[in-house]
Amino acid sequence: MIALNQMDIDRLQETATTAATYLDACDDGARFVRLDPAYYKACGHLLLTIFAVTDAARAFPCLLEHSPAAREAAESVEIARRIGISRLGYYPQLTVAMNRITT
Repeated sequence: MIALNQMDIDRLQETATTAATYLDACDDGARFVRLDPAYYKACGHLLLTIFAVTDAARAFPCLLEHSPAAREAAESVEIARRIGISRLGYYPQLTVAMNRITT
């Protein structure tokens, strides 16, 4: 995670809230919003990226409390971190093989 000041966190909060609001509206049936699959995908990717470089639980507690999409994204990032740590610690040969395959 990178060190961010409070102004950076505030800006990311606005962006993450906008993305999460769109995702939640679409997931809720898109009654009041036009569903755009490309924008939906971009919003999801944006949330994952923001949560990957921050501690979402500490930086955005209100957003995680009110947005199912934000909670799911934060949980996904945390699961990916745990898998990465487990893979490196418990399966070093697998890690080497996977690195060879992906490069």
